[in-house]
Amino acid sequence: MIRWLIKKTIRDYTATSDKIVRESYGWLAGTLGIICNLFLFAMKLAIGLKTGSIAILSDGFNNLTDLGSATVSLLGIKVSNRPPDKEHPHGHGRFEYISTLVVSFIIFGFGFELLSRGAQKIGSPEPIPFDPVGLAILVISVLIKIWMFSYNRYIGKAIGSGIYRAAAADSLNDVIATASVIATMIFGSSTSLPLDGIVGVGISIFILWTGFRIAKDTINLLLGSSPSPAFVAKIRAMIPKDQYIWGTHDLVVHDYGPGRILASIHVEVPDTVNIVEIHSVIDELERKISERLGIEIVIHVDPVCTNAEIVERISEPLRQGLRGIDPDLSVERLRVIRGRSRTDIRFRITAPANHRPYDVKTVGRLLQEVLQKENPRYECVVDERNED
Repeated sequence: MIRWLIKKTIRDYTATSDKIVRESYGWLAGTLGIICNLFLFAMKLAIGLKTGSIAILSDGFNNLTDLGSATVSLLGIKVSNRPPDKEHPHGHGRFEYISTLVVSFIIFGFGFELLSRGAQKIGSPEPIPFDPVGLAILVISVLIKIWMFSYNRYIGKAIGSGIYRAAAADSLNDVIATASVIATMIFGSSTSLPLDGIVGVGISIFILWTGFRIAKDTINLLLGSSPSPAFVAKIRAMIPKDQYIWGTHDLVVHDYGPGRILASIHVEVPDTVNIVEIHSVIDELERKISERLGIEIVIHVDPVCTNAEIVERISEPLRQGLRGIDPDLSVERLRVIRGRSRTDIRFRITAPANHRPYDVKTVGRLLQEVLQKENPRYECVVDERNED
């Protein structure tokens, strides 16, 4: 059904990287969330007041918090799509992460409230009358929440939005919570256990865990987590190894919100290549990566020395110095990048299998001292990460 609604209400619905299309997806999901949760809250409030069940009332007020979450989600999508301005040159995309964090706090608040009420019910249990009409409405509620979980998860994946992935997780919480309330209504009268309170506490613990997980993932994004290995591999795979580009290093990725990723990478090119020619190659490569991956990327050119005599003159004292530090270590992928004020000597240190641990920075510092004796302009740069 959600696919049908998307096709009917969103123009160019397949262009999910477009800001206007993303906002349309957000408005659809948010509007559905507000309507469904308002309907569920009204039903459960009526049933809870009639039966006196704390579990049903808590479940109903959970739907009220979900209504607030849907409103926050709408606001998050709207604000995050604002264009860059003087104070925010990279746009407002991270507001979507902040909105997701607010949703996680709402989940936390409900979880603690339910935990408190459940504990009180365990201490002072009350019988829950069986109500067939109420039971039927709760079953309908479960079906609605399953649908809400489905469409939020679908939209979250379609537009790459953490807000709607969080909403999907919250809807799944509601499915479990309401299903537990149904079990309480059915079996509560046949046991002396304070089932209403026990179920409330159990649900609250699950909800608190969900809120913690969503908050943790979102905070990592706000702080600036490392890009996924798969995303890094996609960028590197698009940079060819040919007569123009010999290798890459120092890939940096900045996430400013969904659809707002900035990246930079250094490419190593032979110092004999024509500058106009390599400029054209790099421009085309930046354009291709930006279009295919939907990111902004800046490629920095590092000219690598192709003079074998110069490279050998540098590599020999480097290898001798490394043998003096640890004869089992060796140098690989040595590149000489000459500049006006200094010359970078880039390389990778390798060790045989089962070699004792060693500190790359310490080895690099010792090799720097060796190279400085040869020429004060030499700067030792040891590749600690996997570079091409």
